[in-house]
This record gives sequence, C-alpha cells and structure tokens, in this order.
Amino acid sequence: MRKHRNVLPGFRLSLGYTILYLSLIVLIPLAATFLKTAELSFAEFWAVVTAPRVVASYKLTFGASLLGALINAVFGLLTAWVLVRYTFPGKKIVDALVDLPFALPTAVAGIALTAVYAGNGWIGSLLEPNGIKVAFTPLGVVVALTFIGLPFVVRTVQPVLQDLEAETEEAAASLGANRWQTFRKIILPAVWPALLTGFALAFARAVGEYGSVIFIAGNMPMVSEITPLIIITKLEQYDYTGATAVAVVMLVISFLLLLAINGLQWWSSHRHQASR
Repeated sequence: MRKHRNVLPGFRLSLGYTILYLSLIVLIPLAATFLKTAELSFAEFWAVVTAPRVVASYKLTFGASLLGALINAVFGLLTAWVLVRYTFPGKKIVDALVDLPFALPTAVAGIALTAVYAGNGWIGSLLEPNGIKVAFTPLGVVVALTFIGLPFVVRTVQPVLQDLEAETEEAAASLGANRWQTFRKIILPAVWPALLTGFALAFARAVGEYGSVIFIAGNMPMVSEITPLIIITKLEQYDYTGATAVAVVMLVISFLLLLAINGLQWWSSHRHQASR
C-alpha cells in the first residue's frame, strides 16, 4: 500500500517551524517586555500603572474600544446582510469601501475624521450647534475606533451569511414565524460564532490603535488621552521601564478579555451544534 505524502513537511518539522516563527515574532518580543518591566520593584510598578492619568487612559481606551466593537457588531452585521442578500447599483463600490479602513494609513484616517467632525467640518458643523461635540472629545475616540474596526465584523460575518440559504428563512415564514422570530431563531444562532469573532477582532484592533485616534482625540490628560499615547510619551521621555509597565498591563487585560470572548464563542458554538 502506497504511503500518502503530504505536500508540506511532516507534523514534527511543521510544528518546529511554527514554534520558531511564533517565538521570533510574538513570544520573544513579549517576553522582553516583561523582562524590562521586571527591573522595577512591585511598589514602583504599582505606582506607575495606577497613576491617575494612566488609569483614566485605561478607562477611555478599553471603554471606547468596547463601545466601538459593539457598534460594529450591530451595524457590521447589517452591512454584511445588505451586501449578501440584496443586489443594487454600486454594490461592488460599497463592498470595496468596507475594506477602505484596512488600506488607508491610520494617520490619514485620523486627519480625515478630524476634518469632517471638527466644529467647522461637514458633519461637525451640523452637530455642534445641537450640543454634540465629536472632535477632541472621548466621543471622537469612539468614532475613530468604530471606523477602523468595521471591516473585521463585516468580513467575518459575510461568508457565513453567504452559506446560509435564503430558503431557511422562507421555510420559517411559511411556518408562521415573523421577522423577529426568524432573525432570533434562525439567523442569529447561525452567525453568532462569526459575529463574536468579528467583535473580538474589532475590539483587539481598537485597543492598540494609535494613528487614527491621536488627531481626533485632542489628547487632553484625564479626558481624551489614550493608553498608547501614554506609552509613546514615556518612550519619548526615555522612561522605558515605565512604558513597558503600562504596556504589560494593557497586554494582560487584553489577553484576559480576548480569552473570555473566545471562551464565550466556544461555548456558544458547541451549544449551537448540540441543539441541532
């Protein structure tokens, strides 16, 4: 009997290359961050990471990232639904525009958003007379993080909707289900794991975003200053251990949040499979 030959190398060799690559790209740089932070005593570390200005930046960064990811989860699902289920003039252009935050340099995106949402901008000039100020406020941070996170949700959910046949919705309607029941019982369970994945990707991308935020945020300490800017400021002041200490806190919090989201995704996926 002829032994099957894989195109790629065997398991051991492939695993060795994988671990080596991940070590060089991910594990060693992260380990260096922890080692640099270890130069501080615990008291010094705690004083750096719990300074009022730093804590305020945590709240803004993670709060705005979470809110932006939630907004994208709702409107990203709606955008993916429109692109999959409907045919309309300019559909390919709209589909290409979804990927624009991927291709656009983040600094350019920040400048564009600031120009549009500033008090004299196209949208800002309409909002500010009504008491809604976007540019140079925490709301501007949410807008920027929503902008850069949209493609992650749309591109994650879109293939699942394409595989979900429209006949299932028609069958539910023929059995007497209304639109909300069809969405809640048929569509949402099918797209939920992908939607959670897109949400996690958008959240992770937003937490580390810098270029598109610093222009529209205004960078006012205790008000609209994000944590990546705190790290950059400490690096410019040659406070390398302080910068790595704040980076370690962000890394640990982000890892725990993503671990919780992935656990929820695994649970919901297995629950959906068990219910079939």
